[in-house]
Formats: sequence, C-alpha cells, structure tokens
Amino acid sequence: MGTVTLRTVEGHLMVASDSNGHSIVIGKSPDPGFTWYGVKPSDLLLMSAAACSAYDVVEILGKQKQPMRDLKIIVQGDQAPEPPYEFTRIHLHYVVYGKVDSQKLEKAIRLSEEKYCSVLCTLRPGVPLSSDFEIQE
Repeated sequence: MGTVTLRTVEGHLMVASDSNGHSIVIGKSPDPGFTWYGVKPSDLLLMSAAACSAYDVVEILGKQKQPMRDLKIIVQGDQAPEPPYEFTRIHLHYVVYGKVDSQKLEKAIRLSEEKYCSVLCTLRPGVPLSSDFEIQE
C-alpha cells in the first residue's frame, strides 16, 4: 500500500511526497497572474498513466530480449469544458526506438493497459482509453 503526503506551501502551490520521500511541486503561484510553478494536477494524472505503462512495457520487452534503446510516450487527455473538467478521453502514443518486433510491442502495450498498469486499469472504467505506437529504428 502506498501513502503520499501533500502540504500547501502558499495559496495553490503545494508539495507532495511519495511513499519513498521523493517530492514534486504541484500547482500555481499565489500571485493574481496564477503562474504555474509546479505540475498541474490534471497533467500529473496523465504523467502517472504514462509512467505506469512505460514501466510495464520496458519490463516486458526486456524479458522478451527486444533491443529497445528508448521509449517515449505522448499522452493526450481531453477534458470536459465545465467543472469538474473530468477527462473524457485519454490517448497514449508510444514511440519505441530500436529494432523491436511490432507484434511483441503491441502485446506488451496491451498487457500493460489491460492487466498490469494500476493507473490505466483504474481509469479504464470511467474514461475511454486508446493507444497506438510507432517504432523508430
């Protein structure tokens, strides 16, 4: 079980620490211009989805001895125009660098999205999720 701690710094600017003590700045400054000094909470959700799935894909491809050099995931999230601005769609675009077998990559992504990634499996019942990929040798 994971436990995170969040504390306000000033106004809408916060610092959150994970269960290992690593911290991240979240939110905007207290000034009237609302400059974002930290990660937007909604972007943090998309980042979590990408990181969770990336962990799985790297692990699965490694076990399959696939020669992946790098992985980039671009996540787009559409949100409703009115509060609470819930996500109405999330799309993950995987860019894999290396001579990776496309069928093995497709299977790794599917396993992550449907079985192993706790973030995506939590989101799936309420938010339409989609993905695609490209391989760049």
